[in-house]
Amino acid sequence: MNIAFKALNDPIRRKILELLKEEDMNAGEIADHFNITKPSISHHLDLLKQADLVVSIKKGQFVYYSLNTTVVDEIIQWLMTIHFQKIGS
Repeated sequence: MNIAFKALNDPIRRKILELLKEEDMNAGEIADHFNITKPSISHHLDLLKQADLVVSIKKGQFVYYSLNTTVVDEIIQWLMTIHFQKIGS
């Protein structure tokens, strides 16, 4: 889970996750939402994949990225546990 939190520490990666929450996208479509280079977007996507926050599927000549809701749900569940433990204290 530490890798996931490291990945979430960057505002660009958080924005990418917000975009993927709406729909699956390829790297070029994601890059259109930012004013950074495509190699930088690829780097951010790679870090998100390493953290299992996104998954990729090759369709033809494009690789499409989607939110890995299983891992996101696990993080949310863990955060809620901490939150409710603090409230109960």
